[in-house]
Amino acid sequence: MINLAIRDIRHSWWRYSLTGIILGLLIATTITMFGIYRGMVADAVALPAKSGADIWVVQKDTLGPYAEASSLYSDEQLGLAGFPGVSEAANVLYFTLQVQRGADDVRVMIAGYEDGKIGQPTSIIAGRPIVKSKYEAVADASSGFEIGDKLLIRRNEYTVVGLTERMTSTGGDPIVFLRLKDAQEVQFDEDNTSIYNDRKRSNQNESNEFAKYKANAILVKAADGWDPKQVAASIKQWKHFEAYTYQEMEQILLSKTIEKAANQIGLFLVILEIVSAAIVALLIYTMTMGKLKEIAVLKLIGANNSLIMMMILQESWGIGIIGYTIGAIVSALWVPVFPRYVVYSTDIRVITFAITMAICTLASIISIRAAIKVEPASAIGG
Repeated sequence: MINLAIRDIRHSWWRYSLTGIILGLLIATTITMFGIYRGMVADAVALPAKSGADIWVVQKDTLGPYAEASSLYSDEQLGLAGFPGVSEAANVLYFTLQVQRGADDVRVMIAGYEDGKIGQPTSIIAGRPIVKSKYEAVADASSGFEIGDKLLIRRNEYTVVGLTERMTSTGGDPIVFLRLKDAQEVQFDEDNTSIYNDRKRSNQNESNEFAKYKANAILVKAADGWDPKQVAASIKQWKHFEAYTYQEMEQILLSKTIEKAANQIGLFLVILEIVSAAIVALLIYTMTMGKLKEIAVLKLIGANNSLIMMMILQESWGIGIIGYTIGAIVSALWVPVFPRYVVYSTDIRVITFAITMAICTLASIISIRAAIKVEPASAIGG
C-alpha cells in the first residue's frame, strides 16, 4: 500500500522543510533556556559548594552573605572556633564591584578569605595560590584575566597569580579571591576627602578603623561525629547569630536568589512550547485538509482509521525529528558564545526530544479527528 505520508511530504517538501527549520530554531532556544536555568543553579551554588564549610554563621535576622547583606565583627570567629562541635571557623568577606583591567572595567565578586582556612580558592587550574600578604589575587578564568595581569581595585594594584574554574557569584560574575585583610581594606577604603571629613568631624588623628575588622560571614566546619544541624542550632541559641547548614543555604540560594529568574525562564519555555505546537498543528492540519479525497479513497478500499491516524502521526513525528536535529545542531553552535554559563548536557537534550515528540503528537489530534470524520462516499463524485 502506498505510504501517503511519504508521498505527501515529497509533494510539499519546501513547506515541510521550512517548518522544520522554524521549529528547529524554537527547539534550539528551548534547549538553551533549559541550559541557562541549569547554569544559573550551578552558578548559585558554586561558591558555597567549594567553600569547605558545613555551617554559615551570619548576622541575626539575615539570610546570609549570598542573598543579602550581613555584617559581623571578625573577632567573633575566635569565640566560634572554641564552640562545642566546631573544628574550624574562618571569616569571609564577599562584595561586588568593578575592577579595572587595562582600559576595561570588569564586574566581579571579591571574596576575602583567611589564609590556610576554609573559604580559600579551590579548583586552581593555572598558576598558584596567594602566598604574599598583600596585592596578589586569584581570579576565575571566566573573567578573562590571565596570569600576570594587573588589576586596579580602588587605589591599589593586584597581580593575578592563579586562575580558578567555575567559581562565580549567584549572578554569574567571576570571583576574584583576595586575602581577608586586603578585601577588608578594599571594601572599607575611603578616598582622601572622606578621610579628611571623618577626622574633622570626630577630632581624631585617623579615620575610624573598626570597620576594617568586619566580615560578612563566618564559615564553620563541624567536628567529626557532630551533626551540622545540631551545631547550627546551638550557635543560634547561645551566640544569637543566624546559622545555616549547607542544605539550608542551598535552599536560600535557589528559592530566594534565583527564584524570579527561574520563573521567568519557565514561563518563556511554556510560551515556546505553545508556539511550537501551533506551528506543527497548522502544518499538519493544512497538509491533511489537502488530501481529504485521498483519505476517503483509502477508506473506500478498506483502510481503517488506525492506518490513517498512523500516517498523520508519521508526518508529525517526521517534522519533530527534523526540527530537533536542527535545534540540537544550532544550540551546540551558539551555546559557547553566551556570556553566562550554559549547561549543555545529554539529559537536557533527551528531555527536549521527549517534549518535542509529545508536542508533535498532541498537535496531530485536530488533523486526526478531521481525517477520521471523512466519509468514504466523498471519494465518489468529486
